[in-house]
Amino acid sequence: MKTSIEAAPLVRHALNGPTMGTRYAAVLFAPEGMATDPLAAALFDAVDHVDRQMSTWKPDSDLSRLNAAPVGEWVAIPRELLTVLAEALKIGRATNGAFDIGVGALVSAWGFGPGPRQPDQSLIAAASALPRAATTEALQLDVTASCARKVAPLTLDLSGIAKGFGVDEMARVMDASGIRSWLVGIDGEMRARGVKSDGTAWAVAHERPDRHSREAMGVIELTDMAVATSGNYRHWREADGTVVSHTMDPAARAPLTDGIASASVLAPSCMAADAWATAVMVLGAQAGQALIRKAGLDAILVGEDGAVTSTL
Repeated sequence: MKTSIEAAPLVRHALNGPTMGTRYAAVLFAPEGMATDPLAAALFDAVDHVDRQMSTWKPDSDLSRLNAAPVGEWVAIPRELLTVLAEALKIGRATNGAFDIGVGALVSAWGFGPGPRQPDQSLIAAASALPRAATTEALQLDVTASCARKVAPLTLDLSGIAKGFGVDEMARVMDASGIRSWLVGIDGEMRARGVKSDGTAWAVAHERPDRHSREAMGVIELTDMAVATSGNYRHWREADGTVVSHTMDPAARAPLTDGIASASVLAPSCMAADAWATAVMVLGAQAGQALIRKAGLDAILVGEDGAVTSTL
């Protein structure tokens, strides 16, 4: 007699909770009588673990310790943080620096970090004047010892990859539970396994990039895949009459002020999708699409005029 989760009729369960200044969510198909409290606790622990390691908003996080450490000093870091830093450097090289986790000083100076919520011109000038060492060269990792060090002044910000990794950690928990039909996400970062109970793919809303409303402009179907969206329409500031995005252009040492409105990237891991979506926003439509194709990934781009281009 079968005793696995698949032996009983499956019903829809929904779990959610706070994390990283927003909320995580999980939808799954499992037996109706299944106790979901242990799963909910495991999901919260997974995302909370990521937040406590990688938040720039928590002064005692492992990332904050690394940022505060003197140049040249090796800092012991958890394996999860090491994994994210290694992937960030890898994608940074693959995108020729378009994805850059070394823009933390700029993020804070423009009011998108844990400090003041408005641009600070003195901090902007100081951040812009820092030596232009490439993050891929300025940050060194020792995988064997699980350590990292900066060899040049550097403030790291993982807002373009940590949520994606958090989703991957939720996926790890779901797989370990034995459930084979689920969708997990944090904001616009989502990852799916299998299909719904009716055999159809998981449907994720593709949001219209509008600063003043929330509505879907389409649907992305996911099966054993992740998607992450980066855009200029949720987190932005107005500076001297110009709307500036929370996404920094590493080459210009300034926030993005034009280009595409949103980029959604599909990849096997949500961590990779998250980082690549940020890179495509920085690169723009033409260069972004070319690099996405070269990487063997897919993307949906929405221009400021609402025009949609896709590699799907």
